Amino acid sequence: MSILETIKSRFRPVLSELAPRTSSALLEMIRPAQESRFGDFQANFAMPLAKQLGANVGARELATNILNRVKLDDFCEVPEVAGPGFINLRIRDDWLIESLNKAVADPRCGVQATESPRTYVVDYSSPNVAKPMHVGHIRTTVIGDALDHVLRFLGHRVISDNHLGDWGTQFGMIIYGYKHFVDRAAYVEHPVQELGRLYRLVNKLVGYFDARQQLPELRGQVQQREALLSRSQALPESDKKRSAELQRSQRQLKEAQDALQETEARVRELESEPKTAALLAAHPRIADDVLRETALLHGGDAENLRLWHEFLPNCRDEIQRVYRRLNVRFDFEYGESFYHDQLSVVVDRCLQSGIARESNGAICIFLDGFETPMIVRKSDGAFLYATTDLATIEFRARTWNPDVILYVVDHRQSEHFEKLFAAARQLGYHRIDFRHIKFGTILDDQGKPFRTRSGDTVGLEGLLDQAVQKAHEVICRLDDEKRNGRELSEEQRARIAEIIGIGAIKYGDQSQNRESDYKYSLEKMVALDGNTITYLQYSHARVGGIFRKAEVDRAGIRTSPGSIQFALPADRALAMILAQFHQALLDVIVDYRPNLLTTYLYDLAKAFHVFFENCPVRDAETEALRTSRLKLCDLTARIIEIGLSLLGIPVVERM
Repeated sequence: MSILETIKSRFRPVLSELAPRTSSALLEMIRPAQESRFGDFQANFAMPLAKQLGANVGARELATNILNRVKLDDFCEVPEVAGPGFINLRIRDDWLIESLNKAVADPRCGVQATESPRTYVVDYSSPNVAKPMHVGHIRTTVIGDALDHVLRFLGHRVISDNHLGDWGTQFGMIIYGYKHFVDRAAYVEHPVQELGRLYRLVNKLVGYFDARQQLPELRGQVQQREALLSRSQALPESDKKRSAELQRSQRQLKEAQDALQETEARVRELESEPKTAALLAAHPRIADDVLRETALLHGGDAENLRLWHEFLPNCRDEIQRVYRRLNVRFDFEYGESFYHDQLSVVVDRCLQSGIARESNGAICIFLDGFETPMIVRKSDGAFLYATTDLATIEFRARTWNPDVILYVVDHRQSEHFEKLFAAARQLGYHRIDFRHIKFGTILDDQGKPFRTRSGDTVGLEGLLDQAVQKAHEVICRLDDEKRNGRELSEEQRARIAEIIGIGAIKYGDQSQNRESDYKYSLEKMVALDGNTITYLQYSHARVGGIFRKAEVDRAGIRTSPGSIQFALPADRALAMILAQFHQALLDVIVDYRPNLLTTYLYDLAKAFHVFFENCPVRDAETEALRTSRLKLCDLTARIIEIGLSLLGIPVVERM
């Protein structure tokens, strides 16, 4: 059990008795102290609890009374009640030292596996296999991979499932494009790149006709918003609702105008391109023809199935090559095609259970709280993503009996997953905890979605190459500036640059709050200072340098006689952070946020650098203190190594 969980376990019975409904929230007010002068941990629940109880007792008196009922003396010094009722807790040095001594000898660095393991299915990455992976796949892939690793390390059973887009309309587009626009020489040389080009071309042509069809509706929305704004402006200035109504009407009108202008601009742009205009004229029914190709594929048409089987191996090989480079592996990769034969069964079950009904020829699930239904079969008989997702839930429930299913998917799919989870519960899946692990967008330096100059989505592999090149520049500069000259061979520099470069992208993404957008900056990601992979790797490599110069075997120091000791404040400060590794991992899975682990690792690296500057290791005053500090160094490096491995990043021994 972590230190924080131990503290909470001592306060829990008393708080549950005083405030049974809010005790969990009150326990969350026990946190690590922000400043060492306030101890190691602070409990700030006395003030809100005093208000809840509504008694005459003050918060300070209440805090004192609670402390009198809680046993802490076996691992805490005498607590202090400060200010209006803050409880300051300092861990006893002997207890902390004993914990660190155990962690030094433990391959897991003091992290115990849970006594209550749960079964998780983690659904992440999920690219469309018919086109190269792009920058949009980074967040889902690295966040999902990190959650997979952390949950496993904590002792849970985890099934990682890459729900590949290997079926459906995108293949209808590719098949149509192959039949009409393929460059056969390009296809023979680079099949996936050519298939990706065909997909983008057909998607652009279909998008033109979709956009043109939307224009009348968008113009009508602008007119409606203009009328609403006129009504808002006509309200008397004395009307209290006028200001809010006016702001809302103005905002809605601006949104409608922007949507119309963007769609009109897209239509004009495509019409102004001579080659594109010629293709549009030659393929006026391309949208319907793509749907026809898709229906033929789904219906078992021999030619379309042959093409699908021809395309798929190359596409999957290309994706696996990128995954190998990212050091990402999955237990299963059941694509959309795997569930095709189960879709009609799912629709029948929805009808039979009464949760779905026919509406204008389509089969829909009407859900409380949503304006529009979830369509599971269109009027033309075609199935949708929602149908496949319901079939996937049924398969996972039947096959793995999960307690939790995590969907690591873009925040723009929030409504889809809200509907999906509501429909699944109506189908009887009440026991499964469904979670949409949503994330924001990667932006360029202008704050817009990260794209190439031509407007295409940035290819993932090209992004990795750029990061490796930038990391190589940093590694070469570091090596060249060493006091005794360069130490690394060209081969070592290239290998380290690959690890640092790809790690920079992964760590840079995982260090962000997953729900926030962030600006992509390679310069910041590979910088030597700040919360970057380079800083973490440098800290780890520095430990290796300490042991090499001291001519001490790292593995041997873990079993050598002697105990941790605190001669200086920096000794204890580093030890305190080392002892909180388990808690950092527990914090990650509360709301599935890998950035809490990166924050912990960064804090650890900073504490280690303060320790390194203030606490001599090789030249320690005594042999016992030297051994103690070597053990702290080794434990620091091992926790950094484990922490980075949980983020999918290997460590380097030299930089």
